Amino acid sequence: MPDYHDDLRLAHVLADSADAVTMERFKALDLKVETKPDMTPVSEADRAAEELIRAQLQRARPRDAVLGEEFGGEGSGPRRWVIDPIDGTKNYVRGVPVWATLIALMERGEDGDRPVVGVVSAPALGRRWWAAKGLGAYTGRSLSAATRLRVSQVGALADASFAYSSLSGWEERGKLDGFLDLTRACWRTRGYGDFWSYMMVAEGSVDICAEPELSLWDMAANVIVVEEAGGRFTGLDGVPGPHGGDAAASNGLLHEELLNHLG
Repeated sequence: MPDYHDDLRLAHVLADSADAVTMERFKALDLKVETKPDMTPVSEADRAAEELIRAQLQRARPRDAVLGEEFGGEGSGPRRWVIDPIDGTKNYVRGVPVWATLIALMERGEDGDRPVVGVVSAPALGRRWWAAKGLGAYTGRSLSAATRLRVSQVGALADASFAYSSLSGWEERGKLDGFLDLTRACWRTRGYGDFWSYMMVAEGSVDICAEPELSLWDMAANVIVVEEAGGRFTGLDGVPGPHGGDAAASNGLLHEELLNHLG
């Protein structure tokens, strides 16, 4: 099995740099925000963080390809870094601390491109999560001060906590009835949203989560953290990985029931 220690260390360095940029502008009164063609917001901090990460990757991993939310893709080859400079920009621009920089390394194998390293850094929450293939998933302040992550052992929906982002996406895709049935079947539901839901699945504090519309950069880092914590991450069609345009994550024990409601 390849050794991803160096890549994981680099991902932490990238996250440290991004945290400095995003925290400096968080809650700034003069923060510049624009609307992209897809009607989602983008701030100057999104662009600055991604530019910084790209520049560092160009120096440290010049042969690797890069894909980012704000500046698209460049390069080719079997290794690709996937970046979401601020996952949760709507929260960021409103001063809500639930946002994170997502950094993943994907590697081409026999079953296609799969995430092998992921760092999720939420500096306004004072939290960071990370994982690498075969090395496990962790949370903490640094590689040397970390706690290993494990998914829950909840095996019944009636005892399960379900996290989601919003209702509107499910309605737009004709899946609102299944979504509502799932919420009624669960013990507890909360709209934590975005990266946080997946990290709580990995921590074992939430048992299942799902979103109906996502991009690769929204999911790549989350996938490896959930899987290395012992969970499952698929599309709503049940295909493993971050390529389906939507997501279902669980502790594994509840995954088929999750897909039965939403797939």
